[in-house]
Amino acid sequence: MFSRHIALKKALLAFSVFAIAGSASAAYAANIVALTGKLSGASEVPPNSSQGIGTVEATLNMDSNELKWTVVYSGLTGPAGVGHFHGPAIAGQNAGVALGFKGSVESPISGEATITLEQAKDVLAGKWYVNLHTKDKPGGEIRAQLTPAN
Repeated sequence: MFSRHIALKKALLAFSVFAIAGSASAAYAANIVALTGKLSGASEVPPNSSQGIGTVEATLNMDSNELKWTVVYSGLTGPAGVGHFHGPAIAGQNAGVALGFKGSVESPISGEATITLEQAKDVLAGKWYVNLHTKDKPGGEIRAQLTPAN
């Protein structure tokens, strides 16, 4: 009976540890915001007839302001020369470069950067967009407004 009582206490302790660890993990996950966008020529300002398409998937860590992203695209009129985040601007408006992509802009493009609190607020308000530029369309061939996925 005594050993059964000790075993029960150990099991309860183990359960408590896992429960606390699980809630800490859930709390951490609550501070990560998923972001998404669909790249197209129709989203450019002004719109164009590019057959290029793509997606942007990103996360913003609200504790550290770390932005991580992956951009996948195809069908451009030629190789992408540059790509970056622009902002702040809502859909239908243009803005300057807020954050450039480092390294190759060949699909897929992945990266991460720590942004300012003000930039994070703009991202969450849907005021950042991704733009890919080509030789044929130097002002931007395809664009996606970055918005919270939920």
